[in-house]
Amino acid sequence: MEATFCHFEIMDSDVPGIEMRKMGSTGEKVSSIGLGTYGISNYKAAEEAFYYAIDRGVSLIDTAEIYNTEDFVGNVIKKVGRENLFITTKVAPKNLTSKESTLRSAKGSLKKLGIGAVDLILIHWPHDTMSISDQVKNIESVRKEGLTRYIGVSNFSVEQMEEARSSTSTSEIVCNQVEYNMTKRDVEKDVIPYCEVNGMSVVAYTPIEKGSPQKYKGMKDVSSSTGKTPIQISLNFLMRNSAVIPIPKSENLDHIKEILGSTGWRLKDKEIALLD
Repeated sequence: MEATFCHFEIMDSDVPGIEMRKMGSTGEKVSSIGLGTYGISNYKAAEEAFYYAIDRGVSLIDTAEIYNTEDFVGNVIKKVGRENLFITTKVAPKNLTSKESTLRSAKGSLKKLGIGAVDLILIHWPHDTMSISDQVKNIESVRKEGLTRYIGVSNFSVEQMEEARSSTSTSEIVCNQVEYNMTKRDVEKDVIPYCEVNGMSVVAYTPIEKGSPQKYKGMKDVSSSTGKTPIQISLNFLMRNSAVIPIPKSENLDHIKEILGSTGWRLKDKEIALLD
């Protein structure tokens, strides 16, 4: 029986339609803000929040085998249907040691997710002792087996991305998922420019630092001038670059509503300068 798309009675005039952004050079478009799942504990509350976000156009959902949330994402997929969702998962370094272990890991993730293939699978972070080339060849085997549409990396430096991109045979590295927020901005120096030049997306995890962006200099003035909350402003600040897609995590409906309010508008240059 085909799953049906969920629609809720809740409608908020202050929550705009979600903008779309390109995922790397794939030609695919995903929501300009995604949903992270690391640390979710209250599945019931989180499902309500996720359904609300998906019903308003959020398509990108991020998980990983070590998060223990792939089954949660699988439940969401069952309820809303696979169509219009872009599902990302990740293989832990310990499972990248051979083609067989990488495929076994990917198949385990798909079983929990309840789907035949993900849209994107990532090397969660570089293996300490394996060559980047061997890791990439193993993750590329997942695509060759039809278990994912695209491959990418996470927590890679520019040098590691360069080696990864040169190690593929039939695939492209479509994104690098990195920690990026208004305090941790070192990726602006090299990682983001590299991804922009080479047609890769930057997926930003921990984009609101556990919900405490009000501490940033200039935030009070910008909040006053825009009428937006510090969380909305901090996410919009990251999204000023079209290559960046934040994936905040929340299992709270009110928090999700606030997060969605970070889209559909732009900080002015003077406001960016104040925060910068």
